[in-house]
Amino acid sequence: MIDRVAARRSLDGLALGDCFGETWFFRPAGQVAWMTAERLVPQGPWRWTDDTAMALPLFDMVTRHGAVRPDDLARRFAETYAEDPHRNYGAGMHDVLRAIGAGEPWPEVTRRQFDGQGSWGNGAAMRVAPLGAGLADDLDLVVEQAALSAKVTHAHPEAVAGAVAVAVAAACSARATPADRLLAEVVAHTPDGEVADRLRRVAELGLAAEPGRVADEVGCGAMISAPDTVPYAVWCAARHLDDLTEALWTTVGPGGDLDTTCAIVGGIIAARTGLAGVPAQWLDACEPLPI
Repeated sequence: MIDRVAARRSLDGLALGDCFGETWFFRPAGQVAWMTAERLVPQGPWRWTDDTAMALPLFDMVTRHGAVRPDDLARRFAETYAEDPHRNYGAGMHDVLRAIGAGEPWPEVTRRQFDGQGSWGNGAAMRVAPLGAGLADDLDLVVEQAALSAKVTHAHPEAVAGAVAVAVAAACSARATPADRLLAEVVAHTPDGEVADRLRRVAELGLAAEPGRVADEVGCGAMISAPDTVPYAVWCAARHLDDLTEALWTTVGPGGDLDTTCAIVGGIIAARTGLAGVPAQWLDACEPLPI
């Protein structure tokens, strides 16, 4: 059974994180450090990016049908892109979505990326949290459906593993799993590889570690890959599992791919909390969702 309320909470948090994280791009590191230390938010409006644009059709499909329909999802992604290609899509995703929109079969398009390896970018992970929240009653189903959703655009096993990890984290959040247990569940359900290895590393470092140290150890999205992005984002979410606002402040501190790390964190935590406690100033600044 689909928990549409949890899925929508997660989508709202994902969009908030996306908007918040995007506001910090192109600012000098010293300015970001000062503003985050003083808890000074950039002025609105805050616009969402491809993270939210791609989460919307996935959310709609899962809440309508209870499952991913890969062919339909590929078509919806391509249509969404064609309607507004200026949402900061990655360079590779422009090529993928244009090709799918032109009628090429998505399995061929995704497999030929990066000399036949497929993309291991963080795009499949950034959009998947509402799926995990909506299917939270069955973690095996979450793993299966998250993998299906990832392969539509990202054929590399590490990108699939990143999507699985985020979906399981969002499911555990929606199930009110304690923070330390959440990390263990994510590690247990993530396929072996670099993403899983770095998740084990953040679990070893513990939730009391300094965010900068964790980012130094496993990355914080600067490489825009799933291994470089997902473990840090999941750790930030687990560290502040009942405080979305504080989690987002923690996430932006070390820099990196901030719209994506914040979107992942927002999608995980809001599956549990919704937008409770988020300052009205933030909510007013965010671009509304078209649903």
